[in-house]
Amino acid sequence: MKITNVRPWLINSDASYWGEFLFVEVTTDGGVSGWGEITTTTRLANRALCTILRQIGAALMGEDPARIEYLWHKIFRSFTYMGSRGAAVECVSAIDIALWDIRGKVLGKPIYELLGGPVRDQIALYTHPNQAKFTSKEAVVREIRDIVESGHTALKFDPFPYQGSTADGRPREQRDGYLDGSMTRKDEREAAELTALIRETAGSDVDILIDAHGRFDVPTAIRLCRSLEEAGQIDWFEEPCPPESLNALRQVREKINAPISWGERGHTKWDFVPVLENRLADYIMPDVTWTGGITELKKISALCEAYYIPVSPHDAAGPINVVAGAQVMMTVPNFYKLETSEWNLGKYDHLIDRPLDVSDGSLKLTPKPGLGVEMNRDYLEGHEIELA
Repeated sequence: MKITNVRPWLINSDASYWGEFLFVEVTTDGGVSGWGEITTTTRLANRALCTILRQIGAALMGEDPARIEYLWHKIFRSFTYMGSRGAAVECVSAIDIALWDIRGKVLGKPIYELLGGPVRDQIALYTHPNQAKFTSKEAVVREIRDIVESGHTALKFDPFPYQGSTADGRPREQRDGYLDGSMTRKDEREAAELTALIRETAGSDVDILIDAHGRFDVPTAIRLCRSLEEAGQIDWFEEPCPPESLNALRQVREKINAPISWGERGHTKWDFVPVLENRLADYIMPDVTWTGGITELKKISALCEAYYIPVSPHDAAGPINVVAGAQVMMTVPNFYKLETSEWNLGKYDHLIDRPLDVSDGSLKLTPKPGLGVEMNRDYLEGHEIELA
C-alpha cells in the first residue's frame, strides 16, 4: 500500500469557535484513507498550514503509510533548520493521526489496541461553559448547573476580560504588535467575583480549572492567581505567561499556591523535558493536533509517567482532535481528564458519521477500527473554503 495524496480540508463551520476547521485526509492506493486535524486559532495560520501540507504531500507520494515512525521523522527533519517547533509539527500531527487511522483500519483494530491496549473503559472529560451566555449572575448559574447536571466533574474557563479589542478582533493585550500582559484592578476584581460565583454554584466536588491563555507578564500572573486563590478554591492555573520563557513560568510558580498546568503550546517531547526536569508544572496538557500527533502524545505521556505527572490533553477544536486524544488516553495510566469545548458535543454531529457519546461526563469510544469515526464528505465538500 502506498500514499497517493495528502489533502487539507479547510471548511467553514459554526461548530468551531474560530469559524473554521482544518482537517487533513491521507489517501492510499489500497482504497483506505485516514483523517487528521490541525485546526488553529487564526485564519492566517490555517491558510499557511494548507500551503505547507500540499508541499509535504508531494514529498510523501509513494511512501508506505504503515511506516508511521519513519514518516514522522522524515517530515519533522525536513524543517529542522527553519524552525521545527511550530507549523512543521502541526503538519506532522495531522498526517500522523491520519496514518494511525489508516493503520487501524487495515488491521481492523481501534488505535488504542495498537498502542498497548486499554487501561480504562471510558475517558473522563472536563469541559467549558459557554461564556457568551454569561450576561447576568442568573445566566452564569444556569450554565454551570447544566454542566454539573450533565455529569462532568471538572470545568474550565477564562475569567479575565479581554479588555477591548482592536479592529482586527485581537484582544487589547496583543494590540500594536506586542503582548501587553497586564490587567486592570477592576477587571481583576470582576474575575475573582466570577470565579467565586462559579465555585459556589458548582460545589466543592467539582474541579475548577482556570485558563490564563498565556496572556500575562510575571507580576500580573502572580497577582491574578493570588486573587483567584482567595476568591475560591481553584484546582489549576493554566498557562499563566507566554510559553517562550520557562524562567517566567518558574517565577510565577514560586509565588503562587495553585497547581500549574502547561503544554497546550508545547511542541514535541523536547519542549516538555525541561518543564518536567525543572518541576515547573503539576499537569501536562499537550494538544494531539499540535504537539506531534498520536505518536508524540504517547511518548510525552510516558515521560510524564516517569515523573508521576498527570496528562490532560488540550482537545478543544474539532471531532478528530477529541477522538485522537482519547485514543491515546485509553492507554495512559497517568491520565487526568480530556478537554472538550462544550459539555454537549452535538455540534459535531453533522461533521461525522455518528454522534460522540459523552453521556455522564465521559467519552465512550467505539471498537470500530482506526479513530472510530468517519468524516461526512458531503458536508465538507459543501463548506470547503477555496484557496488560491
